[in-house]
Amino acid sequence: MDSEGGIDFDGLAQHLARLTEARIDVILLMGSIGEFASLSLEERITLIRKARAMSPLAMVANVSSTCFSDVLLMAKEARQAGYDAVMVLPPYYYGQTAGQVLSYFRHVGERLEGKWFAYNFPARTGCDITPDIAATLAAEFPHFAGIKDTVDCQSHTRNIILATQDIRPDFAVLSGYDEYFIPNLMAGGAGVISGLNNVMPELFVKAREAWQQGDQHALTHAQRDIGRYMAIYAIGDDFVTTIKTVVSRKFGYCAPTSRNAGGALSPEQVQQVDRQFGIR
Repeated sequence: MDSEGGIDFDGLAQHLARLTEARIDVILLMGSIGEFASLSLEERITLIRKARAMSPLAMVANVSSTCFSDVLLMAKEARQAGYDAVMVLPPYYYGQTAGQVLSYFRHVGERLEGKWFAYNFPARTGCDITPDIAATLAAEFPHFAGIKDTVDCQSHTRNIILATQDIRPDFAVLSGYDEYFIPNLMAGGAGVISGLNNVMPELFVKAREAWQQGDQHALTHAQRDIGRYMAIYAIGDDFVTTIKTVVSRKFGYCAPTSRNAGGALSPEQVQQVDRQFGIR
């Protein structure tokens, strides 16, 4: 966002260029840090159309909405713009039973063209994509490419891996918590979609390469570094604003703001992030 609360397309282009230069694998557009829930449908469609040209990397667009026709519209726009896949949360606000979650994603699988990922974030949606649900959907829909499991319990993600690996060896189980990246790989998962990647993608690329090379010493150090930088989520009242503040102060191409009310850091908190991330 810019200082007036509008979408900063120039800042986004610089951000995606930096992520591309760091050699991450995939860019997720409009995740939690991307503030999808605070954007109008018009803004989201404009982002889908403009952002695809900002990086040659594979890109996934989060098209989650409580309005299913909006999901379909954004997914169509993403497909036409050349995105590699879309990502979809289960319905939120109304608490969903396991049967409703399964029914919803069957509806998603029947209506979407191309690859899609599920986004599991029970703390925000009030419902859970269980390992059984993930396995059932993976068996029924070949284009269901994987799941981002944002649950602060590695055993939940591990159980999804175990439930799907024999059914679909190509099914990607991604952690939604930075510090579970390496444990997820060790459990047979595909990696992580994380907030800290916006600040220090090089750390996660280094961890990926250490994993590929079997370098346990480097993996151990990467895990400790990621764990230390997880402190960012405890600074301030809104982690989205905190991460954007760090990016703004460290790289200078975006405003330290979000649309979330009351998230601005105090002078003391700004000093804290400066110390944590070596900002001078």
